[in-house]
Amino acid sequence: MIVLAFLAALCYASFFLENALSPDLDVVNGYVSELSAIDQPFHLVYSGGDLITGILSIIVSAGTLRRLRRRPLATAGWAFLGLFGVWAIGDASFPLDCAPNLETWCALRERSEHVSFSHEFHSVTSTVVITCGVIALFLLSLAARRYGWWPALARWGWVVAAAETVFALSTLLAMYLGRWLGIIQRVQITVLCAGLLLIAWALYIDRRNAGRAPASPSPLRERTCL
Repeated sequence: MIVLAFLAALCYASFFLENALSPDLDVVNGYVSELSAIDQPFHLVYSGGDLITGILSIIVSAGTLRRLRRRPLATAGWAFLGLFGVWAIGDASFPLDCAPNLETWCALRERSEHVSFSHEFHSVTSTVVITCGVIALFLLSLAARRYGWWPALARWGWVVAAAETVFALSTLLAMYLGRWLGIIQRVQITVLCAGLLLIAWALYIDRRNAGRAPASPSPLRERTCL
């Protein structure tokens, strides 16, 4: 679970390859989703990153739920991580037709609503995947504080979730102003990648502490073993 959560964060950061693979796209104002638009040459790299992230997140969620003693907040938090994975797969499955900030004809097609269902539905998958990620981090942070689990999540989970919320709301302002959307989105996704890394780190610390525990585990360790 630790390794898979780390790999999920790594794959979700596939947009960091854009300077090498997609230098023509507008980093300042262009959508991150334009990298995976069907007509872009390396769209499978970016879509593949989202797809792998989704699959790994679902496995981490299911695997942790299977091993963890049931507590409402923790169960809800891991369930939302699984939903994050489902909608990340949706992001990969419903890409944009083209890159509207790069190609004028694409922007005109988009404004005249002459685009595919996939192109239109992508905005839904992108919104829901971010929402599920934020809720998962908030709930896991609350669970960590209430049940005495995962000190890293207890300390930093709510901070990462709050930062993600701020940047997610900032994208709405950027869309209204028509400026800086690309930069804000890239920071937003980077923060979400940090959240996945934080989950991996919390699971690692918990496992390391479990290895140092006495042979006869305390009741707390019985609750927190992974």
